[in-house]
Amino acid sequence: MPVANKPILFYGIEAIRDAGIREIGIVVGDTHAEIEAAVGDGSRFDVRMHYIRQQSPDGLAHAVKISRDFLGDEPFVMYLGDNLIRDGIAPFVRKFEEERPNAQILLARVPNPEEFGVAELDGERVARLVEKPANPPSNLALVGVYLFDAGVFEAVDAIRPSARGELEITDAIQHLIDGRKDVRSQIVTGWWKDTGKIEDMLEANRIVLGGLGSRIEGTVSPDCRVEGDVVIGPGTRVAGSTLRGPLILGRDCVIEDAFVGPFSAIHDRCVVRSSEIENSIVLEDARIEGLKPRRMESSLVGRDVAIVRTDLPPVCYRFNVGDQSRIEVP
Repeated sequence: MPVANKPILFYGIEAIRDAGIREIGIVVGDTHAEIEAAVGDGSRFDVRMHYIRQQSPDGLAHAVKISRDFLGDEPFVMYLGDNLIRDGIAPFVRKFEEERPNAQILLARVPNPEEFGVAELDGERVARLVEKPANPPSNLALVGVYLFDAGVFEAVDAIRPSARGELEITDAIQHLIDGRKDVRSQIVTGWWKDTGKIEDMLEANRIVLGGLGSRIEGTVSPDCRVEGDVVIGPGTRVAGSTLRGPLILGRDCVIEDAFVGPFSAIHDRCVVRSSEIENSIVLEDARIEGLKPRRMESSLVGRDVAIVRTDLPPVCYRFNVGDQSRIEVP
């Protein structure tokens, strides 16, 4: 899934690289072919990429367990691929290298701690972890970035599957705490997002688009208005339209008689005609036509999707909808 037309996974890889790490292993499952095709050998990121197959989704601690051969006895960063941390992880890695605790977890203050794993602290040290508590001991949620030394493998081997049948990384960390290991925390003060829901995706998209600046590589006809920070990819043609940034248009798109408003990310080879779009993510090869005078907003449109208005009788709604979709109609 992309944010500002770049896969979320790529932001994580870049954050790891920018922290000075050049050897990266990605634990992959059923979607391994798609991930390997997108990421490759890592050379595009100036890293060496390795792929570690997880035959079934048996939990984050299980992902650590099967990575033992790759990791050896070296300390390592574990970064969940659907997390975005705007300021990166370099300061956290430096602190871990300087102080050498057995584990260091990242935390963020959240308004809804009951929806996260939550930490109870004793100074910087972690006293207890609670998974999605009904009565949270704090508002400090676990960010999906962890730093460990090799001692975590003993903890992973010692724990048992949870009620949902997975080896939980929170249980492994709690095992370290109970064994009086040095488990420390650091609070993320900048922007962080776990992009598991469409609302989170759209918020992440807004944040990233706000820092992209302007770049026009496609063609914009004289009858267009371009306002604010707008990125237009090569091969894209814009005619008779208003573009109001921040927004990004990918490669080889066609935008005609349209309004594309702030915080929109339109991916490659999309067509937008006689329609208005705002605060939305539209993936590759989608086609949106004839929605005027209504405006599409706060939406996520998948790959190769067509949203079109038709006047053919009978007048009715016709949907061909993928898994886990939501459609709202007036």
